[in-house]
Amino acid sequence: MTQTIHVGFIGLGIMGKSMWRHIYQAGFPVTVWNRTPVKMEEAMKLGAKVAGSPKEVAKVSDIVITMVGDTPDVREVVEGENGILSGARPGTILIDMSTISPNATREIAKHAAAKNVYMLDAPVSGGDIGAREGTLSIMVGGEAEVLEKARPILEPMAKSIVHCGPIGAGQTVKACNQILCGVHLLAMVEAFTFAKKAGVDLEKMLEVTTQGAGGSWALSNLGPRVVKGDLDPGFSVRFQQKDLRIALQEAERMEIPMLGTSMVQQLLRSVQAMGGDEDGTHALIRVMEQLAQIKITPEK
Repeated sequence: MTQTIHVGFIGLGIMGKSMWRHIYQAGFPVTVWNRTPVKMEEAMKLGAKVAGSPKEVAKVSDIVITMVGDTPDVREVVEGENGILSGARPGTILIDMSTISPNATREIAKHAAAKNVYMLDAPVSGGDIGAREGTLSIMVGGEAEVLEKARPILEPMAKSIVHCGPIGAGQTVKACNQILCGVHLLAMVEAFTFAKKAGVDLEKMLEVTTQGAGGSWALSNLGPRVVKGDLDPGFSVRFQQKDLRIALQEAERMEIPMLGTSMVQQLLRSVQAMGGDEDGTHALIRVMEQLAQIKITPEK
């Protein structure tokens, strides 16, 4: 690998559009590709090079990062006809930062290894705020030696990088994170409903509970948005549902009961039925408003 690491970045959505910039601002040349061309134009104006396909990205990159929506999307950009593996040189490092199935991750890693491409699964937590501020938590599966080679590329995006174990371990830990996020989300909206019905000021309730034993990331970061009636996505219901589906599928495979997670998944399905697929996950408050027959969020 040359002294200057050339980075490819595939996927310029809510998270990716900020993540690649931190790498570029740290001094690494970045080539991007996105399914929606207009997002590549925005990246080019900010200093990125653009490519015509994932294959072209891989041809000019030492490390290629994917940050796309779901397991089929990763398979397409990695294993497709114009995918990364069709253009990657031996020794290339592939880092999938999407949230996908651990089993699929292990399968993709085997296909990559057959091309002498190293793979890390490195999903993230921290939402759009963490992506913008470069304070993501990154959980990594794969060989420790490969992670050390890739660490200079990951550090500009992160406040925490943890090696979780062999390939697939990062995705497993991310599933644990999403289980916690979902159940914390439910706890938050139930607490808001309880406080509102009792006539307590929601901002005062937040001021106290965010500092107490019941505090959580959801409460501190999404709670103020609920109070303001801001249900725009930092992380959308659609993607949270995808993540919970992965967790529940893995739980079924391991024969583990997941009562709380299943309940959150069904309640979020109600948000989707109301047309809230692209709303933030805290739009779960709408379901509680209907169930409790009380208005909690102000109109924007």
